[in-house]
Amino acid sequence: MSNIARILQDSRIIAIVGMSDKPERASHEVADYLLQHGYRVLPVNPALAGKQVLGQHAYASLTEAAVAVAPARIDIVDCFRKPADILPIAEEAIAVQARCLWLQLEVVNEEAARLARAAGLEVVMDHCTKIEHRKQAVAA
Repeated sequence: MSNIARILQDSRIIAIVGMSDKPERASHEVADYLLQHGYRVLPVNPALAGKQVLGQHAYASLTEAAVAVAPARIDIVDCFRKPADILPIAEEAIAVQARCLWLQLEVVNEEAARLARAAGLEVVMDHCTKIEHRKQAVAA
């Protein structure tokens, strides 16, 4: 089993940083797919904080989302942000003791990845959770 397959199989709670409430946006489509496949999705976007997105309460920050699911932990921090915006997200993912920092397609930040790995998080870069989950379903 690949690392990505294991991460997806072992995870239940996914915080989507940069989540949009617009159905045409990739973050919204991916979140909808993940919800349909049994994951708990935590939308993280300060502009949507306190609102419902796909029936899920949206949070202003990863820290706020982590407090809401405690004592459970966020398994995957799925980032739909520009590479330049990732370092503080990685720092917050470390602070909330998430298990994995996942950077979506075309999102690569080596500094954030090094920091997260050094803190014990698994890191996936330049991959889509929806596409990777579908690959595992086809392979099964």
